[in-house]
Amino acid sequence: MNREKRSLEFYVLAIFFTIFVLFLYGPLSAVIILSFQGPDGGLTFPLNGVSLHWFANLFEKQAVGDFGASFQRSLILGVMVMIVTVVVSLLAGLAFRRRFRGSTFLFYATVASLVVPSIIISLGIGVVFQQGGIAPAWYSSAFGAHLTWTLPFGVLIMFAVFNRFSPAYEEAARDLGASSWQTFRHVVLPMIAPSLIGVGLFGFTLSYDEFARTLMTSGTYNTLPLEIYGMTTNVTTPVLYALGTVTTLFSFTIILLALAVMIMLGRRQAKKS
Repeated sequence: MNREKRSLEFYVLAIFFTIFVLFLYGPLSAVIILSFQGPDGGLTFPLNGVSLHWFANLFEKQAVGDFGASFQRSLILGVMVMIVTVVVSLLAGLAFRRRFRGSTFLFYATVASLVVPSIIISLGIGVVFQQGGIAPAWYSSAFGAHLTWTLPFGVLIMFAVFNRFSPAYEEAARDLGASSWQTFRHVVLPMIAPSLIGVGLFGFTLSYDEFARTLMTSGTYNTLPLEIYGMTTNVTTPVLYALGTVTTLFSFTIILLALAVMIMLGRRQAKKS
């Protein structure tokens, strides 16, 4: 029996992928394992017993850090950013289906923030708010700073979606007497719904995890990434690892829910067709 000979490129890519997985999931696995330390456990291996003590400790009053409030702020901010990102990206995708005067400049102005260092944007927005006599806050200045990060990605995704979208579907709907709104509501929107969910998921996760653009714009109250960063210099117990495990599981749960909704919408669309 002849075996197919693997090329050198295959082994190079296999080694690269293995290293990538180790760098990605190795530290994460260590954090999750250490979060199950016993009550007398420390921040390093080996484990001193196994328990859920530090997860329960998350819900107790801490000497430093406010987990619940910072998580709530990050969650609300992420939802706000997600909604605006989806709406604006959809409108931009529809608008750029036809060229108009200034469209090229507007496109490059939209994606320019991707090449500007995040800390510079955070610093600039914070200074502008302070000079304007407005106190920076997570729901105002940080909200705007996060949109400079999420909107370019959302717009680029919708550009790619509409670039592959055939106008024949809309023409067929109009030939059957559908209005512009009915065509959008019953034809365009169901077909691009999975992409909109992806844009929303992208916007939420980018905002929920954002650190640099929040650093100078969050004001008095921290979001969860800032709270975790502050805890790294003060907390000396595995409660920090327990918080990392909980937030990681929360992120994976959001991703799985979004994938489930996308699959459900795909199956429904397939049944209709």
